[in-house]
Amino acid sequence: MRKFRFATALLCAAVAVSDASAMDLSLNDAVDMILDESQDLKKADANIKQAEAQLDAVNANRWFKIDGTATYMNLIDMKNPTKSYSVSIPDEIGAALSQFTGGQPVPLPDKLDIPDSMFMAGVSVTQPIYTFGKIGNAVKAVKSAVKMAQASHEITMREVKYSAVDLYWTAKMTDEIVEISRSDLQAARDARRSLTSAGRANRSNLVKIESDIATKEINLSNAEFNRDTAHRMLKILAGIDINEELNLTDEFPDEFPDLNAPELTSTPQWDALNEQIQMYERNARSQRANALPTLAATASYDYIAYGPNIPNMFGHDNMQSAYWGLALQLPIFSGGANMANATVQAMNAEAARQDLDKAKKMTNEEYTRAIDQYNHLRGNLATLKNARDLAAKAYDFSSGRFASGQTSAVELAEVSAGLYQLDMALLQAKYNILMSAESVKKLGE
Repeated sequence: MRKFRFATALLCAAVAVSDASAMDLSLNDAVDMILDESQDLKKADANIKQAEAQLDAVNANRWFKIDGTATYMNLIDMKNPTKSYSVSIPDEIGAALSQFTGGQPVPLPDKLDIPDSMFMAGVSVTQPIYTFGKIGNAVKAVKSAVKMAQASHEITMREVKYSAVDLYWTAKMTDEIVEISRSDLQAARDARRSLTSAGRANRSNLVKIESDIATKEINLSNAEFNRDTAHRMLKILAGIDINEELNLTDEFPDEFPDLNAPELTSTPQWDALNEQIQMYERNARSQRANALPTLAATASYDYIAYGPNIPNMFGHDNMQSAYWGLALQLPIFSGGANMANATVQAMNAEAARQDLDKAKKMTNEEYTRAIDQYNHLRGNLATLKNARDLAAKAYDFSSGRFASGQTSAVELAEVSAGLYQLDMALLQAKYNILMSAESVKKLGE
C-alpha cells in the first residue's frame, strides 16, 4: 500500500513538472501565429503583387518608346563574289562625253567601283497622344484587378482567422472533455469503493459498476486521443514544435454579452465581385477601342555610312537624316476579333453581376442566421446551466443513497449519464455561441 502511494506521488509530481514546462498559448497568440504561417495568406499577398506588376506593365503603354536599329550590308557581285561590286564602262560613254568637251577625249576608267559596304544606324521615338480609350480602359481594368486582389486577401485573412479561432476552441473543448470524462470515471470508481467497503457487495450492483467503469475508461481514452489530435493540428498550423506541450490559457466564458451586430451593408466578397464586374466592363470598352485610330507623336534620326570596304566605310560622304511629326494609325480590318473579344468580356461581367446578386442573398442569410443562433443559444444558456446544476445535485443524492444501499447501480448509472450529457451539452453550447459570434465577425466586421 505504501509503495502504491509513493508511486502515485511520483506520478503526480511528474505531471506537475510536465504542466509547468508546457507552453502557454492564448487565443490571440494562436491566431497571430496561424496567420503568420498561413500559406493561403502568402498566396493572397503574391496575387496582390502580381496584380500591381500587371498595372505597371499596362501603365508603361502611356509613355514614349525608344527603338534603335543597326544594320550592316555588303553588296555581292554574282560573277566575282570575292571582289568588290564594280560596273564596266563602255567606250561609247567616253565618245558621248567628248562631244561636250570640243572633241577632247575624256579619260575614263575601265571599271567603276561601287561602294559595297554600308552601315545604317537609327533611333526612333514614339509617344502616344490619344488612343480613344484603348490604354485608359486597360489601365482602369487592371486597377480593378488590384482592388479585387486586395479584397480577396481580406476574405482569405478572415477565413484563416475564423479557422484559427475554431481550431483553438476545439482544442480547448477537447481539454474540457478529458476533464469531464476523468471526473466521470473517478465518480464511478468512488461508487465501487463505497460499494465494496460496506462489506459483501451485491453482485448485480458490482457487475453494473464494473461495466460502467470499463465504458468510462474507454470514453476517457477516446477523449485523450481527440485532445492529442486537436493539439497536434493546432501546433502544426501555428508553426509550433510538434513535441511541445500546450497549455491553452483562455477559458470558455460563463457569460456572453449582447452581440449588437449592425446591418450588413458591405463585405470583402461583395467588394471583390463588384471590382470584377468593373474589370470586365473596362476590358470590354478597351477591346472595342481597338477598332479606333491611335494618334501619336513620332521622331527619328538615321545615320548611313558606306564605302568600298569596311576601313573606308566611315568617310566624309556619310549621310544623316532626322524628322519629327504626327502619326495616325487606323485599323482597317481585324476579322471581327475586337467585337468578339469585347462580347466575351461583357458576358463575363454579366456572369460576375449574377454572382454578386447571389452572394448578397446568401451572405445576408448566413449573417442573419449566425446572429439568431447566437441569441438563441445565449438565451437558453442559463436554463442549461440550471439543468446541469440540478443534475449534479441529483447525482450527489443518488451517490449518497447508493453508498448507504438504498438504491441500485442502475439508477446511479442513469443519473451519472444524465450529468455527463448535460456537462457535454453545456460545453458544446458555449463553443457554438463563440463560433456564432466569430461567424458574425467574419461576415460583417
